[in-house]
Amino acid sequence: MKTYCVIGNPVAHSQSPRIHTLFAEQTGRAVTYTREALDLKTFETDIAELFSDGLHGCNVTVPFKERALNVCAHLSERAQEAQAANTLIREADGRLRGDNTDGVGLARDLTHNHGVTLSGARILIAGAGGAARGIVRPLLDASPEAVVISNRTPSKADDLATAFAAAGPVSSLAYDALPAQPFDVLINATSTSLSGAVPPIPDHCLGADSVLYDLMYAKTPTAYLRWGQDAGASRLIDGIGMLVEQAAESFYLWEGVRPDTAPVIEALSQI
Repeated sequence: MKTYCVIGNPVAHSQSPRIHTLFAEQTGRAVTYTREALDLKTFETDIAELFSDGLHGCNVTVPFKERALNVCAHLSERAQEAQAANTLIREADGRLRGDNTDGVGLARDLTHNHGVTLSGARILIAGAGGAARGIVRPLLDASPEAVVISNRTPSKADDLATAFAAAGPVSSLAYDALPAQPFDVLINATSTSLSGAVPPIPDHCLGADSVLYDLMYAKTPTAYLRWGQDAGASRLIDGIGMLVEQAAESFYLWEGVRPDTAPVIEALSQI
């Protein structure tokens, strides 16, 4: 029996145990998956203790994704670019390898689950923090026409665009400088949905055919998705699919088999 867990603080709300239990049942894998709330002061030593006790791998959530880099002997390119790891894998020699599955989870949810075409698309990312950094490269890998990053602190958007400039057509603009032309895909990578707020994206950035995506999810539509609906957008997507898809990538890294995400997304949507 292999053991996995999700690490965070707080972590009691995490759906990861349910997701990975469903994956295990579906694929016939003998695994257990739990939640572990770690202390902010002793994160690194707590991680080491968990793995020395036999843990095979873990997911890492807020606020430890950046600190998780420090406990890894090896990092994937995705983790290096995101400057965060949300998946830890214990290698044969006992050392840890860090990866980041958030961006590929988003891209797969958009393209595979919702049929959104990213190739040739004009994409707006609202926010320039850790969540945004983790999704830029996978979006650029899909060959969009442009990825524009906007943030309340423009210098952070500038820095993020500069960091990925060699990977594709990415740029930064202040919210009030965004052109009066609808984007094809608008992604909320800010934390505004946690407080019921909306990033200050001008209404002219959104058209009837625009796809609005919120990395957050809730039982009822977020304020961002309600704003999009009121502004006339017809395609509104929350982050539940991304959550399941990034988990499926983690499961694949650990177990070498990729689960079918559709029934798991459906099961979580009914909660």
